[in-house]
Amino acid sequence: MRNSKNLIYHELIGLDVIIADHVDRSLVGRRGKVVDEYMNVLIVDDGIKKIKVSKLGGRFIFKLPKEDVVVRGELIIGRPEDRIKRYRGGI
Repeated sequence: MRNSKNLIYHELIGLDVIIADHVDRSLVGRRGKVVDEYMNVLIVDDGIKKIKVSKLGGRFIFKLPKEDVVVRGELIIGRPEDRIKRYRGGI
């Protein structure tokens, strides 16, 4: 089960996200659903269009059922399947 301790090791596709901070200031405050993920990029559907968001230089708020989790983009760099392999039971 995804929670604040292990989110960075799990699949992010399907989660609601808010871009809390980013080096690309035009992205700050944007929100939507993660619809795809690559090594260095999240694809977020904001309801109007799909936007590519670099993980590097960003801070994201992922909405989980019981909590919101703030994650630095540097912690989620890597292919999703490689992050899952790194899982060791928590941060």
